Parts: sequence; structure tokens; C-alpha cells
Amino acid sequence: MSVAKKIRSAVLLAAIGTALIVAGPGARAQQPSAAAMATAKELITLTGATTLFSPLIAGVVEQAKLLFLQQNPGLSKDLNEVANQIRTDLQPRFGELTDEVARLYATNFSEQELKEVVAFYKTPAGKKLLVQQPKIIDSSMKYAQEWANRLSDQVIGKMREELKKRGHAL
Repeated sequence: MSVAKKIRSAVLLAAIGTALIVAGPGARAQQPSAAAMATAKELITLTGATTLFSPLIAGVVEQAKLLFLQQNPGLSKDLNEVANQIRTDLQPRFGELTDEVARLYATNFSEQELKEVVAFYKTPAGKKLLVQQPKIIDSSMKYAQEWANRLSDQVIGKMREELKKRGHAL
């Protein structure tokens, strides 16, 4: 997974977590309209959010498989077969995740707002945003890391200087 996709995943998961916290326990009782849910699902599809979640089932199955392999490496052949079957069996459950993300959007945005956001992503500017945003985020994160490294050097230098003024030999 590319750095940009990891960042998008982290941002999306953070947004979902924030939405859950902000919504609080009372919001779970809210039932968005079918139209709002449909629009939210369209938004998820347009933004590619479902592709961020695609590896989840396979990843969970792979982690479980590795747990058993660590205990008994001789189970490799059987575990591969069982893991393939479980991945296939669990695939329909992917809908649970997309339904919940859609519900989060539909309870945090009005149906009209969702329609406006979907309409935006269908414009040339919205389409360009979807293409360019991962690149911009990736470049931004690289720059931020370099900037933080330079800042760290400056802070360490300043601390060293101030501590020397106070009589500490560094």
C-alpha cells in the first residue's frame, strides 16, 4: 500500500472515529432515510473509500493464519486452504462496514448536503481533487517530515545552547 493510501486510510479512520465520538451514544439510535443512505453510499463509492477497506478481511484472516503458523508451522497447507475459504465466506460481511460508514455520513450530513457533496465530486474540480489529493497528501507528509527533522535539529541546538548557559556540560 502506498504512503498516500496509508495516509488516506488513517485520515478516513480518524474521521470515522471522530464522527463516532462526536455523534455519541444517542446518535446510534438515529435512522437516516433510505435516500440519505443511498446518497452516502454513492459518496463512498465516488471517493474510493471502499477501496481503503478492501484489504481488511484478507488482513484479519492472514493475521489469524500467522498466529496458528507460529504455533505449528506444519499446518501451512491446511491453513492456506482454510484461510482461502474463510476469506470467501467473510466477503459478504464487507457490506457491514460500508453500511456503517454510509450511516455515519448520513447521520452527520443532511440528505441535501450529501447530494451537494456528491454533485461536487462529479464536477471536473471534484474529479481532479480525487486524483490529486493523494499526491498532495503524500508530498505534504514528506515535506512535513523533512520540516520536522530540521525543526528538531534547531530545537536540540537551542536546548544545548541554553543548558550550556546554565552550566551543563553537553
